[in-house]
Amino acid sequence: MTAPVEARAGRLPAALAGAVAAGASLGVAELVTGIAGEGPSLVSSIGTEFIDRFAGSLKDLAVDLFGTNDKPALVVGIVVVSLALGAVFGVVASRRFWLGAAGFVLFGLVGVWAYRRDPFGSTGTAVVASVIGVATGIAALWYLLRLAAPSEAVSAPATDDGVAAPGGAITPAPRAPATGTPRRTFIVGAAALGVGAAASAALGRRLRPTNPAESARRTVTIPRPTRSTPAPSSQPFAVPGLSPYATPNDDFYRIDTALIVPQIDVGDWRLRVTGLVDHEFTIDYDELLSLDAVEETVTLQCVSNEVGGDLVGNAVWQGVPLEVLLDRAGVQDSATQLVGRSLDDWTAGFPTELARDGRVAMVAYAMNGEPLPVTHGFPARLIVAGLYGYVSATKWLNEIELTTWEGFDGYWITRGWAKEGPIKTASRIDVPRRSTTVPAGRTAVAGVAWAPTRGIERVELQVDALEWQECRLGDVASDNTWVQWLYEWDATPGDHVLTVRATDGTGETQTSEIASPIPDGATGWHSRRVTVDGAG
Repeated sequence: MTAPVEARAGRLPAALAGAVAAGASLGVAELVTGIAGEGPSLVSSIGTEFIDRFAGSLKDLAVDLFGTNDKPALVVGIVVVSLALGAVFGVVASRRFWLGAAGFVLFGLVGVWAYRRDPFGSTGTAVVASVIGVATGIAALWYLLRLAAPSEAVSAPATDDGVAAPGGAITPAPRAPATGTPRRTFIVGAAALGVGAAASAALGRRLRPTNPAESARRTVTIPRPTRSTPAPSSQPFAVPGLSPYATPNDDFYRIDTALIVPQIDVGDWRLRVTGLVDHEFTIDYDELLSLDAVEETVTLQCVSNEVGGDLVGNAVWQGVPLEVLLDRAGVQDSATQLVGRSLDDWTAGFPTELARDGRVAMVAYAMNGEPLPVTHGFPARLIVAGLYGYVSATKWLNEIELTTWEGFDGYWITRGWAKEGPIKTASRIDVPRRSTTVPAGRTAVAGVAWAPTRGIERVELQVDALEWQECRLGDVASDNTWVQWLYEWDATPGDHVLTVRATDGTGETQTSEIASPIPDGATGWHSRRVTVDGAG
């Protein structure tokens, strides 16, 4: 007789097997959604659900850590967590395979749930991708655990080495040490599956339609605006490192909740004006471009921008005044809030009266003389001067709803941010750079200041707590934009602290009180520490 030894993979190989199996599951699911040709991947759907559920508590942390790279960081994080869970499932499966397999099934159900909740997802694709992905993961786990487990050991025949027991019975000798499957076979198998998983994911991404919105955008011809307030053609001073008056499209900050940028052909796009109006109506893209348009330079800022931060930009926007569309709809007296809705179901709302008080408020379709970039809202978005983006700047706009102030809270309001979001007076030092060394003598200190709708009346610089010195200001298109400022400093050797503050067009100087962005924007004066080299 022989006594078989139960073969189990060690903890580390089992964890690696589970991680690789999870990668195979994700890769195949990505391939299936790519073959489907429409909709997001399971990973992006889970990311979208994560954003919706935790954006309120993690928004500032994500921006602080990753800036405008927060979305790629989230995707990487989801993949890493998935692989880590797979490792846990692998260790569990090495003891009880059905429990590890159940973990893969549970993760697949989470994928189906998230995909169905995604505004661009479909139930059919979710089910097919999840079933195939889970089956692949379980099969890969079983295969790798088989490779990782030592071979079944067999005890030596009792008649050869056994010990005679009373009554003539033979007691089997101690079991021989198990002889495991060569480690190289397991490593090769895991590597092959890992490469296959990566290849499947890459192929799935290639099969997905490649930015159809960008293709449509290239066919658009922007009409000449009926009225224009152009940006200044030049500035009275030029300082290397100073933010340009008009921020190039590629450099303009992007902060939004869209993990996957909505893709739509202008031929399919419609804008609806609904709610508390006398006449609801819908217009298409061609009709929007046929309406009288304005071109205005407006500074936008994200409410998450820290003092001295770069989540702010100034651009020339072209579009149709909101008031034109509201007059066509006939806004009812009870409509005290205007809500913008995006193609991915994001919402933002602000008082209706702000669309009619003379400030720039438009449905924009062009930015710096070209159709809106896809990442900045193509085909159309809302631009409202003087309001933080979280209450006004709806990208990928497809509906304007008139409702009551009490009747609806926008996306970020339900997550703890203030319902009203006027942009606060702010200023920033661009030059010299932080913690830099400059030569002694005449040195340029420069930056930008903004208070949209109020304008900037004065910018002052303080060196080492001495008296405030007034700075030179650049030219502006209107009070809706930031202004460049310059101070020529006679720098003396040593370490110095430079501090800037601005006074807006109403005569109010920005506060020195330090406040975080939550719930309605950061406050405080921006400072830079610099070292002046005595050799200069």
